Amino acid sequence: IEEMEKIFMVMHCLEERKLVYVVYMLVGEASFCWKGAQTMMQARGKAVNWENFKKVLLDKYFPNNARYAKEAEFLRLQQGNMSVQEYVVKFEHLARYYSQAITEA
Repeated sequence: IEEMEKIFMVMHCLEERKLVYVVYMLVGEASFCWKGAQTMMQARGKAVNWENFKKVLLDKYFPNNARYAKEAEFLRLQQGNMSVQEYVVKFEHLARYYSQAITEA
């Protein structure tokens, strides 16, 4: 998802084209997931678009309890015995799961 968002930004991709590009890139299980998600969105009267499909992907492959666990790990993060470089790497990895805005000090 993150990589696709970067591509969309660089390409100045219109919102209505994003899902077309994503579906083209899907392979294997992700392609099957798309077909099921499309059917589900249509049956529920939801817009079949990138934002809604992204929610389906996140719920399927990264459920809320996993996201909350990563957030909690981020909030408990301390340098301890890690080098500064190790701490920075861990911080940056976990920061992307934190739902609150992070601002530079």
